[in-house]
Amino acid sequence: EVQLVESGGGLVQAGGSLRLSCAASGFIFDDYVIGWFRQAPGKEREGVSCISSSDGRTEYADSVKGRFTISSDSAKRTVYLQMSSLKPEDSAIYYCARARLRRRWYRPTPWDYDYWGQGTQVTVSS
Repeated sequence: EVQLVESGGGLVQAGGSLRLSCAASGFIFDDYVIGWFRQAPGKEREGVSCISSSDGRTEYADSVKGRFTISSDSAKRTVYLQMSSLKPEDSAIYYCARARLRRRWYRPTPWDYDYWGQGTQVTVSS
């Protein structure tokens, strides 16, 4: 059974940092792109970043470039999202998800991902 479990969310002041974790199980970790997404109240879910653990390829949304860093640890089957210089507009529920097909690159667009975690809340106060 494919499972993705996020952790690490919380309340932080503007300018602060958080590190999110996504623990994966039930599939060959290095064969799939894993993405991070977020959804704020009243807004559509948007892609934040994604990574291919097999070759280290990454992509970021323009809104987070230079502030967020995605990484993965294949031994721990975990993908991380280090978030720095956080802004109130970064507040959202953050989800990780697995791309649809193995051994193929995907950009962080929600419709290309089929298994999702339950999400973790990030709140940035001003």
